[in-house]
Amino acid sequence: MKKPLWVPGEKRRQEANLTAFMELVARRKGVKVADYHELYRWSIEQIPDFWELIWEYGEVRHSRSYDRIVDDLGKMPGCRWFEGARLNFAENLLRFRDERTAIIFKGEGRELRKMTYGELYREVFRLSRAMKAEGIKPGDRVAGFMPNMPETIVAMLAATSLGAIWSSCSPDFGVQGALDRFGQIEPRLLFSADGYYYNGKRFDSLEKMKGLLERIPSIEKVILVAYTEKPDLAGLPRAVHYQDFLAEEKGEIQFEQLPFDHPVYILYSSGTTGVPKCIVHGAGGTLLQHLKELKLHTDLKREDVIFYFTTCGWMMWNWLVSALAVGSTLVLYDGSPFYPEPGELFRLAEEVGISIFGTSARYLASLEQAGEKPGRRFRLESLKTILSTGSPLSVESFQYVYRDIKEDVCLSSISGGTDIVSCFVLGSPLLPVYPGEIQCRGLGMKVEVFDEQGRSVVNQKGELVCTAPFPSMPIYFWNDPDNKKYRSAYFEVYPGAWHHGDYMEITDTGGVIIYGRSDATLNPGGVRIGTAEIYRLMETLPEVEDSLVVGQDWKNDQRVILFLKMKDENQLSLELEKKIRDLIRKNTTPRHVPAKILPIGDIPYTINGKKVEIAVRKVIHGEEVKNKEALANPEALELYRDLPQLQE
Repeated sequence: MKKPLWVPGEKRRQEANLTAFMELVARRKGVKVADYHELYRWSIEQIPDFWELIWEYGEVRHSRSYDRIVDDLGKMPGCRWFEGARLNFAENLLRFRDERTAIIFKGEGRELRKMTYGELYREVFRLSRAMKAEGIKPGDRVAGFMPNMPETIVAMLAATSLGAIWSSCSPDFGVQGALDRFGQIEPRLLFSADGYYYNGKRFDSLEKMKGLLERIPSIEKVILVAYTEKPDLAGLPRAVHYQDFLAEEKGEIQFEQLPFDHPVYILYSSGTTGVPKCIVHGAGGTLLQHLKELKLHTDLKREDVIFYFTTCGWMMWNWLVSALAVGSTLVLYDGSPFYPEPGELFRLAEEVGISIFGTSARYLASLEQAGEKPGRRFRLESLKTILSTGSPLSVESFQYVYRDIKEDVCLSSISGGTDIVSCFVLGSPLLPVYPGEIQCRGLGMKVEVFDEQGRSVVNQKGELVCTAPFPSMPIYFWNDPDNKKYRSAYFEVYPGAWHHGDYMEITDTGGVIIYGRSDATLNPGGVRIGTAEIYRLMETLPEVEDSLVVGQDWKNDQRVILFLKMKDENQLSLELEKKIRDLIRKNTTPRHVPAKILPIGDIPYTINGKKVEIAVRKVIHGEEVKNKEALANPEALELYRDLPQLQE
């Protein structure tokens, strides 16, 4: 029998938001649920009733209530939620306007900066008024190429207060990576800092801004935040300093009242098969899902201090910012988590009293490899929950947390994605923590595991599916008028069920084990990376005829392996390897840079002309490839078998 690493005490159970919510279910619906598992079953059997109570429990601010909760649960995709309701996303995040601390910002090597809820509201007002003067209206796109800093949140809230759609990516993307994203959605305004810091170095963003301005004609104005130095606007047409752009008037924000499914965010897929897909999320669904996950699964309260190590290009940034709706204090960090030394983030946790600490599985594994023991070095009395996502958390990392960070802490491994801007499986303050397992499936999320025949299975590996609609499904993909790309992405494998692309198992305890992505998406350090972004760069090299990139499981993580078929008599030299790594780093992100670059004699393709990364990945891991008849040149797979370079 499995032994838990942690069991919640009676006080934790009694004070949990989930306990209060279970009482609400009994009071409003006449249904008594004794524990989390009974609550989960009720939430997926009575889906409209469950989401109605989330609306009530989350105290959603609205100018008009809904006519009905959901139109048809049999439509997937396509069902409509909370029709008739009118609300504003930013208004729900700005419901608190007092002098309690809203945001604590720590930039690498910089002093702490704090902003109260009152200060946040007033700055959003000034920026919202300035945007309105520029003619920004509902449906316009506003983009951020920003560090994880307070001005980024202010810009998002100001844009969404007007009904504009916010989209952001991390400034460590190269020009092409940013262009592949923002170029599709044609933003009217672009926010950027002059640069950012990482690992003790300053990186400039102004040259990238010039490149984006030259190639995205829709950008009417760039608003530059002085972060690393006072930026010189010479050579940057249509640029203005952030402080100069702010309006000076005082007043109240006029929150645009919009339908429940009005678009609020555009997030991006990894770009595996081409340029990234632009995934559009609705305001109401995003808000409800985040309120559920933050208040019930994470047990977030107003007195909490919540932190997530993320960039503005990861959906965890969007998730974290929604904690403003609870009135908690958000901690933002921008820079290397290991600078100036490995314990930096836990030093910050001690200094500001972080109670909910979010990070990636890769970070926890790297801490352990560095010999770091935060529990011995820092006072972590406030810490009650550790969240981990990005990739599966290993059994060793579970044990490391309880051995070397804190014994009495709820370690919640969580998993979902950009696709739903939230989670399918996550934590619960009412449940025990078992090594290597995610605690539970999310309330209201009818998550199952399907085998290859589409049958629902337990205690068996298979595909993560969701067999009923939920409010945070994308409302559509950008530039996909007939929803063809949308349906293809999630509903072609199992019609009528959301197919997520994770390889998963539901255990007999009700927990979940995720074994990684079941598709070809790369995932080093928990960061999803699209192969197409690398292929496009390889196609610019005259020495290279063809390429293929896969992820290799390596030391509880994944590393990127790039195979090159050389052109004519060209050889893969050390000089060319350096050139390739520099090219990838410059145009994408440092995470895209391959751990190994290897020459190969041939690249396998399907009969329809598609590269077969999944088959190669199976071969290098010693697994059988069953569907070779779909390949135009199946003999090429043997070139990848038992390569000695992949064992070192």
